[in-house]
Order: sequence, then structure tokens, then C-alpha cells
Amino acid sequence: MRIEDYALIGDMHTAALVGRNGSIDWLCLPRFDSPSCFAALVGGPDSGHWLLAPAGADAATSRRYREGTLILESTWECGGGAVRVVEFMPPRGEAPDVVRIVEGVRGRVEMRMELMLRFDYGRNVPWLRHDEGRFAAVAGGDAAWLCTPVELRPDEEHRRTTASFTVGRGERVPFVLTWRQSWLPRPKPVDPMAALADTERLWREWSGRCHYRGHHEEAVRASLRTLKALIYAPTGGMVAAPTTSLPERLGSSRNWDYRYCWLRDASFTLQALMSAGYDAEARAWREWLLRAVAGHPADLQVLYTVEGARRIPEWSPGWLSGYEGSRPVRIGNAAAAQFQLDIYGETLNCLDLARRSNMPVEYEAWDLQQGMMHYLEGAWERPDSGLWESRGTPRHFVHSKILAWVAADRMIHAVEHFGLDGPADRWRALRARIHEDVCTRGYDAGRNTFTQYYGSTGLDAALLLIPRLGFLPAGDPRVAGTIEAVQRELVEDGFVLRYRPQAENVDGLPGDEGTFLACSFWLADALALIGRRREAGELFERLLGLRNDVGLLAEEYDTTLRRQIGNFPQAYSHVSIVNTATALTAGRTSGLTSQAAGFSARSASTLGTGPPGGSRKRLITRPAETKALSSSARGVCRMPSRRRTPSSRHQGADECQPGVR
Repeated sequence: MRIEDYALIGDMHTAALVGRNGSIDWLCLPRFDSPSCFAALVGGPDSGHWLLAPAGADAATSRRYREGTLILESTWECGGGAVRVVEFMPPRGEAPDVVRIVEGVRGRVEMRMELMLRFDYGRNVPWLRHDEGRFAAVAGGDAAWLCTPVELRPDEEHRRTTASFTVGRGERVPFVLTWRQSWLPRPKPVDPMAALADTERLWREWSGRCHYRGHHEEAVRASLRTLKALIYAPTGGMVAAPTTSLPERLGSSRNWDYRYCWLRDASFTLQALMSAGYDAEARAWREWLLRAVAGHPADLQVLYTVEGARRIPEWSPGWLSGYEGSRPVRIGNAAAAQFQLDIYGETLNCLDLARRSNMPVEYEAWDLQQGMMHYLEGAWERPDSGLWESRGTPRHFVHSKILAWVAADRMIHAVEHFGLDGPADRWRALRARIHEDVCTRGYDAGRNTFTQYYGSTGLDAALLLIPRLGFLPAGDPRVAGTIEAVQRELVEDGFVLRYRPQAENVDGLPGDEGTFLACSFWLADALALIGRRREAGELFERLLGLRNDVGLLAEEYDTTLRRQIGNFPQAYSHVSIVNTATALTAGRTSGLTSQAAGFSARSASTLGTGPPGGSRKRLITRPAETKALSSSARGVCRMPSRRRTPSSRHQGADECQPGVR
């Protein structure tokens, strides 16, 4: 399957990718960053998959999500009739479940089922037990059970389980796969029809909270559901993507594990969630952020696990062949150990945005923020690996320096407008110094553009964020010059590259990559800010046209092969859909005004000092509402748990064999 041939189902703890051919080719249990039980996506069919489709059929004729939900419906039109497969992961109860229900639509259709479980990224072949039609698999710490009325057949040679059956109009045949740690008792089988009703109700209730009305409402709502599916419900952390090692260029080694939470995604994600009215999810994300970064500022990491853990060692399961031969497959991410200067600015910018949006002020966390700023005062002049996590020589990346400026600017804003205590005069001097340094060493006057790093002739799409961050106002000629330079030098077939990888060997990796979709949305935002709204709207329409049939986007797009590439679905891409659509609807960039407008006046000069401005206004918040690092975030973004009652779980194992309906 092409990357865009997959759809997503999930339970806000983990997620599965379902191909157009009816095969689940990727699923990690019990959470996003756990080892997989299906890894065909990056290792071929023998690495684990679960196929359920008409016999002899190829791709589904059509697919869709039920309105307002993440319940996938795939329909096949066959010679003998038509059949629909409804699949979903119910919100987590005592164990994770994958439910697949075959529905006869017309005529009679012969179906096939093939289940090949391979735990630990395809390495562990389980011991299978088939007892009077029941199925169980055990290997090490993993156990799984398949419950269905269909007769299951063991295939000892291939260590898999198969089934053949026929479904007629109006009949339903359910399959429920349940996982649990092998040393715990088997969970009671889920009632598939009750679980379907529960899941549909919960998703529609959540979707009904969306406040967004405007430009491309359907696309925005679909992206918000995707983002919801990527939030780890117990903590509020959002993974960058549910996959690992989907390549940035087919056949290359530019393959990374994205099943973790990046700090720099925080402010963009907050904008998207809050603009649509999802304040509970935004608060949970902020509080995950505060818990994760707690500690010594020098130990701040780029990314963390969904629980906020720091150790994310990178290794490669050599037995996996990679997606279309793209190796190595990577588990973990070594970027966690890099020094990336921009994350200090990203974190402080996120917390400032939260204060501006009337979230309760996190007074207890202010000491932590001051500690981060104190560390940054002595570290901002260091070279770093940049926001693209270069594995080459550290450099003085311009975007990183601008985010150091952002850190100082937002801390000053907290003192001036929220009455928080801090050495604002010292931070003003630092802000002016960083601004002068960037404009002197990171700007090419001859070409009228900022550059990727000090002394470079190359460009970086992150420079498009300059007006959004308030470093310079949109009307500054250097902003327009930089946007035009990016259009000349980084645009391929209408979409934006992050940078030119082979220019000056900036990232230390071989080969190149596709166009980066989030950067293409940033170009639309920047064009809108400088008044070129028609161009911005046209680019946005082209980007929406890259989504697959169920509205999903990967990280990148290969303009030569006309295919999505990179990890999928990518949170950054879907956050960008929400933010850019909101921007175009409002006639200005959403969140851009909340971040940039308040700062552009004082950053208009080269030194960016401007008048100190700002009344010392304290946010009206009762002390009882100002708990930071609060355990209340746990479960805030979670859908209501389904109760284990007779309506949603069968009371006995004997009842897992209902007749075909």
C-alpha cells in the first residue's frame, strides 16, 4: 500500500493503520510507543498483519469515516454483491480492543480473514491455541484473543490463523481482537455492537464541542479528530505521528521514530485546539508540558515519551526490511539528546499563549520558567542542531536565535502584562542584543533575505515564521524579501522544502527529501500576513488536495512520484490545516495576531527595543484555580470511559459466539 492508502483508527492510547486492501499493517500495544504486534508496514506481511476483505479482491471501492467519528467504513463492490467492513478501537476500558464488523450490503460475498500476530516489532512469533473455535496467542509478556462466530483454522506452517465465510445482505459478522499482558487474566470479550454504539456516541459528543465555523469546516473538523486520536488520554501529551520510519524519501535512510511528544509542537497545537473550543485538551497539553520540562533547565529535552519520560534510546531492529526498502527502521529517537536552542523559546511562547488565552496562570511554574530564562541567557550564543534536528555539525541557526529572542520577549510580556516578578530590564537588554545579532549576522542584505544559519547562503522554511513570532512586523521589507527568497529557492511544484539538504551538507545525511507540508502551510500564513491573500488561499486549496480519501496527511509530499511520504498521519500537518483555515476565515492568521500583533510594534526597529509599554495588568484568576503541574490534567482530554456493564461486555466466555446476524 502507498502511505496515503492507509486510514487511522485509535482509542487515544494507541492507533492502527488500515490499508485499502483491508489489512491492518501497523499497531503498537498497549500504547503509541510500545512494540508492535502488526509491523507489515515497515517489515512486510510476515512481520504481522490482520487481513479482512472479500476473497480475491484488491482495494476497497470506497472508504469514509462515519460523520463526526473515527469509525472507518470500507466498502467493496464485488461480482456477487457488496460488503462493508466497519472498524474502530473503542475508548479504552480494562484492555485495548480492535473491533471489525463485516456487513452484507447486497447479494452474497465470500470473505477471507488472515491473522498473523508478531509481537516485538515482528520478532516474537506467538504460541497459538485453537480450542473449539476460540483463538489465543501468547509470547513473552504479550497475549491476545480473537473472538468471532466464524470458524477459525490454524495454519501451523505459517503460524497464522485463517477463516473463510460468506456474508449476505443484512448479516453482520463481528471480529474482536483483545490484547493484555500475558500474566493477567483474559478480559471479558467486548460486545461488538454495544461497543460500536458507545464509540459512535462518544466521538459525536466530542465532535459536537467544536466551535469552528468558517473556511473549509469539514477539513478542519476532520483534522481535529485526527489530532484527538494522537493525544495520549492519560497524560494529555500528543505524539507527532503514530508511526516510525516511514521515509522522507523512498529508499533512503531519512527514517525517524515519531511516536513521541515534541516541545516545539506545543504552541502550534495549543492554537489549533483553543481556536476550535477544545480548552480541556489545551489545558491538558500545557500541563503535560509543565510536568515534562520540570527539572534543571540544562536538562530540557527536545522530545519526551507520552508519559513525560526522558530516556528514548535509538536502535534498529535489523530484521525489518523497511517501508519499500527504506532502511534502517528506527525505534526511539536520538534527537532527544541534542541541544536545540529553539525549544526554550517554544516552551515559553506556549506558556505565554496559554496566559493570553485566559488559562489560569501557573504561578508555581513561574520559577521554572525563570530558571529556563536564566539558563538561556548563558546559552543562546551556542551553536545547536536546530529545529530540523540536524545530525551534522551544530551551527548558529537563525531560527534558533529568533526563538531565543522570543523567549526573552514572552518573559518580558509576562512581567508587563500579568504582574509576574522578574528582571524585565535585563531581559529587555538581552532581547535587543539577540535582535541585533540576528539582523547583523543572519541577514543577507544583498539578497534581502535572512539565511539558514550565520554565514550561510542557504535558506530555511522556518524563516517564514518571522512575522508570526513577532520578530519583525509583516510590513518590514526584510519579511517580504525572505518570503520571496523562499518562493524562489525552496518551492518545488508549488510546495515548500524545509531546506536544501545537500547545500553545504547541513544535516550530515545522504540524499534529499520531499516537500514539507507544514512549511507549505507556513508559506500560506506568511503570504496572508503580507496581504497576498489570494495566493495564500490558492496554496491552501492545493495543500488540501493532497489529503487522502479519508482526509489524512503525512509529513511530506514527493512532487515527482506524486505520493505522500514521511510518518503518517502527521500531527504537524493537521495542526497546520486548522491554524491556516482559521487564519483565512478571520482575514488574518489565527494565533498570528495573538502572538505577533502584540509584539510587532516593539520589534519594528533593528534592535527591537521600542517602548517598554504595557500596563502591569494581572490576570483575574482566583488562587485556587492556579495550580500548575496539577494531577488534574490526567484524563482531562479523555473521552468518558465506557462502563463495563452487560451491555458492553459479555458476562461469560460462552457468549463470545453469537450467531451471524
